[in-house]
Amino acid sequence: MKFLDQAKIFIRSGNGGPGSISFRREANVPHGGPDGGDGGRGGDIIAKCVNGLNTLIDFRYQQHFKAESGRPGAGRDKSGLSGKSIVLKLPVGTQILSHDQNMILADLTKVGQEIVLAKGGEGGHGNAFFKTSTNQAPRRAQPGILGLEMWIWLRLKLIADAGLVGLPNAGKSTFLSVVSAAKPKIADYPFTTLHPNLGVVSIDGKEFVMADIPGLIEGAHRGAGIGHRFLGHVERCRVLLHLIDVTHTDPIENWHTVRTELSAYDQNLANKPEIVALSKCDSAPEDYVTDLIEVLQKTGVSNIFRLSSVSGNGINEVLRAINDVIQSERIEADNLGKIQKPWHP
Repeated sequence: MKFLDQAKIFIRSGNGGPGSISFRREANVPHGGPDGGDGGRGGDIIAKCVNGLNTLIDFRYQQHFKAESGRPGAGRDKSGLSGKSIVLKLPVGTQILSHDQNMILADLTKVGQEIVLAKGGEGGHGNAFFKTSTNQAPRRAQPGILGLEMWIWLRLKLIADAGLVGLPNAGKSTFLSVVSAAKPKIADYPFTTLHPNLGVVSIDGKEFVMADIPGLIEGAHRGAGIGHRFLGHVERCRVLLHLIDVTHTDPIENWHTVRTELSAYDQNLANKPEIVALSKCDSAPEDYVTDLIEVLQKTGVSNIFRLSSVSGNGINEVLRAINDVIQSERIEADNLGKIQKPWHP
């Protein structure tokens, strides 16, 4: 299945059905009263968060969603049927934005979460509604209220516990393929990964979800290399695993480049717990790797690991460090939720 993390769609809720103008016509009742029924309600456009989806690809092939209008009312006080609503099934982590992308209308973060994006129009009243003591035979009925229509943007931000960041060709896809069942494309050239990949990682009986984010480049926070969209996928992560290729000409500068992009995009993202791993250590001299670690420690980096996805050296140590952060973050989030939960006597 192809990956698509944003789409622009048009939605329109159904119009309300018109009310009916009708009078009773029965034998021996020459002057029957009004019996026009109300029109049916228009269908809604509903966004629903469902499990089992991790892409917005379905919205590439269909961009227009229009709910049914309500049926007209009829005589004998018969109300019209309501129009059918349309439910947009969206993956966890989808944000719904206004057409200019300046306002977030909804943020779907839990399976089963629903929101009515466009409410259907109410049906109009039939003439029976307007009968009064002074007007026994009203000849008026209401048209239905029009539905709402608008263009909206759907933007998917993957929900993962850990996010893999680093410059292109830092070994992120290889690492994810080794520690999970994910099968991202792997090759020895930059920009092999063109969209995020998710994998479930297991260590010491614990599981967490890891996202492989396509390699960042300088200027990513401004959209260079569509990095602005890629950075959005790690906003919800609890911890970042920053891979640095020790075979690159300047690994330290690479670390600075990624940190600068994270800070420029969102300071909250830059403040997330970070674990640094020097990748491809089996292809560099031991003393050179040691020197790199010392330089990084002088810049304030504390969690630094040696890693080789090919030989497997250091993988379990890195995964345990990631899992420790995730578990502590989960406990902290649970405690915060208990504190904020309202008390009922």
